[in-house]
Amino acid sequence: MSTRRANVRQRLAMLAFTACFALVPAAARAQQPQGSATGASFDAKSAAHVRAAYLADLDTLHAKFMALANAIPPEKYAWRPTPGVRSVSEVFMHVAGEWYHWTPASVGGKDPAGFPTARDSLMRKLEGLEKVATKTEVLSELTKSWTHCRAQLVAADPAQLTGNYKPWGMTVDAAAFAMAGDLHEHLGQLIAYSRSVGVKPPWSK
Repeated sequence: MSTRRANVRQRLAMLAFTACFALVPAAARAQQPQGSATGASFDAKSAAHVRAAYLADLDTLHAKFMALANAIPPEKYAWRPTPGVRSVSEVFMHVAGEWYHWTPASVGGKDPAGFPTARDSLMRKLEGLEKVATKTEVLSELTKSWTHCRAQLVAADPAQLTGNYKPWGMTVDAAAFAMAGDLHEHLGQLIAYSRSVGVKPPWSK
């Protein structure tokens, strides 16, 4: 097989791979995990352990999201694998929205001051964040949203996380797996995006 043909096949494979991670259109709403998880209640010590492990995973995710956000050139922030799916900037801003609202909610935390409380208005707010497009603005929003998110996780009282709690009606382990799983999916999406635009993830050997 010629080198040119091999390169074409490699490129097509990468595009197919990135498309698998990017099926949700930019206007789609973030969704609360479906259903609920019931099981034995935790004591406060066990809930604190789960929260600490959850926060450690989120810290790792944050470091990798920021490394990619800094490594991808500004001119590539508008890149998308195919029309109708999120661009680089839109995925980063979707993550920022999750740090502002969904991740704090996973431990019963609060939204930032000034966020709307009505669901429809909140969804419009989160969708509107994805219109932030420049690298400088995206980095700023990622920093602000993570600062809020981490503070809410740290402030969460383990004594309030021992059974099914609001707003998700889940135990803390189920909520942590649901939220972290979604963020890991978006990290994989952005890894594929970065390689597609010629950027090697900074932590890769």
